Amino acid sequence: MNSNIVKRIAGAALLAFFFAGPAAAQEAKLDPGDTAWMLTSTALVLMMTIPGLALFYGGMVRKKNVLATVMQSFAITCLVTVLWMIIGYSLAFTDGGSMTTYIGGLSRFFLADMGKDTLKGTIPESVFMCFQMTFAIITPALIAGSFADRMKFSAMMWFIGLWSLLVYSPIAHWVWGGGFLAGLGVLDFAGGTVVHINAGIAGLVSALVLGRRVGYHVEHMAPHNLVLSLTGASLLWVGWFGFNAGSAVASNGSAGMAMAVTQIATAAAGLAWMTAEWVVHGRPSVLGIISGAVAGLVAITPASGYVDPAGALVIGIAAGLLCLWAVTWLKPRLGYDDALDAFGVHAVGGFLGAILTGVFARAAIGGTPGLIEGHTVQVWIQFLGTLATFLWSGVISFIILKVIDAAIGLRVTKEVEIEGLDINLHGEVVP
Repeated sequence: MNSNIVKRIAGAALLAFFFAGPAAAQEAKLDPGDTAWMLTSTALVLMMTIPGLALFYGGMVRKKNVLATVMQSFAITCLVTVLWMIIGYSLAFTDGGSMTTYIGGLSRFFLADMGKDTLKGTIPESVFMCFQMTFAIITPALIAGSFADRMKFSAMMWFIGLWSLLVYSPIAHWVWGGGFLAGLGVLDFAGGTVVHINAGIAGLVSALVLGRRVGYHVEHMAPHNLVLSLTGASLLWVGWFGFNAGSAVASNGSAGMAMAVTQIATAAAGLAWMTAEWVVHGRPSVLGIISGAVAGLVAITPASGYVDPAGALVIGIAAGLLCLWAVTWLKPRLGYDDALDAFGVHAVGGFLGAILTGVFARAAIGGTPGLIEGHTVQVWIQFLGTLATFLWSGVISFIILKVIDAAIGLRVTKEVEIEGLDINLHGEVVP
């Protein structure tokens, strides 16, 4: 009897060694294909900020402020990179112990214990860290579109630095780092809440706290160079494949579908904005079609890992029309000066995309069904995720801005604003 038991145990051990053992080892092994794709995605997302967003925003301001505007994107890239390395990544993506529902811990402070062979799934953790760093960079850079033409450079640097640690890192942890929104079941594949609603609300608060630009109601503030803006928008579109398809964190079918729906939604939104503008104003504009495309990119971001192409088409059309309404109807009537429409495109488009993710999500795509497959509660879950982001980003952004204003002042003088930020803040001008 004892002999038979010993034989059975030995047989089970052999089976575990030959089958379970190799499978477990394979699960923890670096995948060269996944790693190559994530290295590429990281470069694509970085390209979205520099030069993509820098050119997109730089072309839309007046000529006297173009260098100050592109400088903001470049300086934010440098600042957030260092902050992310020191503590931002750790706060967003590590276990925070008893506080992990709300914030991560300090186990990766200064990227401690991250070696070249440390893995995050099937890719090096260093690659995952850099990929997420590019998200942490572009999110506060988007805010700059709302306060363009009037914030001090020193105040901007303080605001972005504090915001990235006090607002971005916590919300990233809530959704992607194991926090309470992830536990609630909020679907955000690539940043509808973490990036776009977050940045858009902070942008609106910035615009309200700073006030309108000098001459806002009387001066023509048209873009000075739409070729720059179209070039920037094009780079954003291409880079967004790293943003959305890269968020699969693997070279697989999820990445492929995310790429497909991103292309479809972006094109649909660009056409929707352009067509509506054509009907209303009698002609299509360059600024309109590129703004629509960006609105589509924003709206499909949270949905990109969960919806099919048909859902992406609807999301894109809806984003183009709703964001056009927010920019051309809502903003003038409420009177806020969101200079480059960070709120109208990113917060409004991000909110729409987050809610429609709950409508069009398909179990066969991302594992979670949405409203059209009978899972009605997912729309409510999505709404709660947007509400939490609205509240935290709005309140903390307001507090940060008020503290900075009391300490060093937020806004340039009227004389500097009229003459231009380029010459006064940076001593340089575009000839």
